[in-house]
Amino acid sequence: MAEPTAQAFITALWENQSDRELEKIGRYFKSGAGDYGEGDRFIGVRMGTVFALAKAFVGMPPDEIERLLESDIHEARAGAVSIMAKQYALKKTLPERHAELARLYLRRHDRINNWDLVDLGAWQVLGIWLRDKDRSVLYELARSDNLWERRTAMFATMAFIKPRQFDDVMAIAEILVNDPHDLIHKVVGGMLRTVAMRDKPRVEAFLARHAATMPRVMLRYSIEHFSPSERADWLGRKASA
Repeated sequence: MAEPTAQAFITALWENQSDRELEKIGRYFKSGAGDYGEGDRFIGVRMGTVFALAKAFVGMPPDEIERLLESDIHEARAGAVSIMAKQYALKKTLPERHAELARLYLRRHDRINNWDLVDLGAWQVLGIWLRDKDRSVLYELARSDNLWERRTAMFATMAFIKPRQFDDVMAIAEILVNDPHDLIHKVVGGMLRTVAMRDKPRVEAFLARHAATMPRVMLRYSIEHFSPSERADWLGRKASA
């Protein structure tokens, strides 16, 4: 395999470029004028291929990962964040490298600028790193004017759900419950849904405060695993508001 450098990764991307794949990408990413991904450049590489390359390049050092993040090619940045997540998860990765990867995620959030990039690293890198640390940075991100930083704040809390650390999940959901963007509505609803599978009364208490006014898609995601009658009841509270 080539040396795990940013340039070698980009060369491998171009070797797997497909015009047909490029045509498909518009179905999943809004990159037109005025859309959230305006100006993002795709070259047409399947995400499955990007992830396979990330696995092959998992030994890439952080300075090269940062160079990859600096690329204007979306698939390159997706590869960079995927490498970060895969490298973080390796049993041989030392705590010092964990910290370096998490801090790189935060420091170069300007390059983590689409929903898939956030979802690749927010909890697998940043969230897991914060499990035993102060989490005030997530509250700063939740109050950011930047859509992707707000999505990171919420999605990172996925790392706290398995160990049943729900306080920050719910607190950040409170901050974002009236966010104007649909990509925040979906991630908040998804986190609430996941908490509800473990602590339903806690989510019901949240819904009792917000169901009438929270965005409908957020509510629908939150109650996805409720019984049909419960879903009808909560949606009725929204409809009658």
